[in-house]
Amino acid sequence: MALAKRVKARRLEMNLTQEGLSVRSGLPLATYRRFERTGKISLEGLLHIAYALDALNDFDRLFESRNYATLDEALEANQKNRKRGKRNE
Repeated sequence: MALAKRVKARRLEMNLTQEGLSVRSGLPLATYRRFERTGKISLEGLLHIAYALDALNDFDRLFESRNYATLDEALEANQKNRKRGKRNE
């Protein structure tokens, strides 16, 4: 829902209606309205919205490789990520 609220805020900053953004993104109006109401949308739909809001480049940074200045930083980060879950449910 937090993402949907940020998208709505960006839409309003650009002075677009829900219908206007659905047309620009190529999504059905009902799909866009459901996204704002529930926060649920397909990844493809979200990418269409990001393109229409000129925010597609933000996805490039989503899974960037991390750059470490020292070997110690890399080892420390690796140790933090090695935790395992205890339950399957």
